[in-house]
Amino acid sequence: MTTDHYHTTEKHTTQTRQCRPLSTLLSPATPTLHWRALIAFTLILGCALSDRTLAEKNPAPAPNGMEFISEYRNWQVISISHRTDLNSMRAILGNDTAVAASRSGKTNPWPEGTILSKVVWKQTAEEFWPTAIAPADFVQVEFMQKDSKKWAATSGWGYGRWLGTDLTPYGESADFASECVACHTPVKHRDWVYTNPALMPDGAPE
Repeated sequence: MTTDHYHTTEKHTTQTRQCRPLSTLLSPATPTLHWRALIAFTLILGCALSDRTLAEKNPAPAPNGMEFISEYRNWQVISISHRTDLNSMRAILGNDTAVAASRSGKTNPWPEGTILSKVVWKQTAEEFWPTAIAPADFVQVEFMQKDSKKWAATSGWGYGRWLGTDLTPYGESADFASECVACHTPVKHRDWVYTNPALMPDGAPE
């Protein structure tokens, strides 16, 4: 009888511990080891969920290993261009290194660490100004990244392109970059870059 009562009490005690509210686990009276373990578990779980969320949001890398750079949306404008054959318009943006080089005219060669982004849209007539063109459907975003060591096989520039609003990486294999090199060969003497930085006077006395 005593043994049975002991087991019953132990089961009841165990059940009571399992049902304790979270607030009591974090109270000052909770043993230090317990709440430290709980906090550690919470942090690990949070990091795991965060990594999973980032993995779900970030587009897949290009076949050559270039990662998608979501920060391009906050970069400054270096120039704009218009393709009459494709009825598309594009904005050429740059990271801080690229912008500093373009503003100072030091673009041949572009400095190491330069990243240029070309954002492409189909064009349409402005709704309330028919003689003006404006962006319509998003087509793609491209990157050129200057790193002479990492991208030595493609003349010091890495290339990446992501198509459509779902940002699908372009290319079946890393060899896709050879297309980019071939396209940019006519401007090899300009450090492989077509873009002419647009003039943006700052008003400062010369």
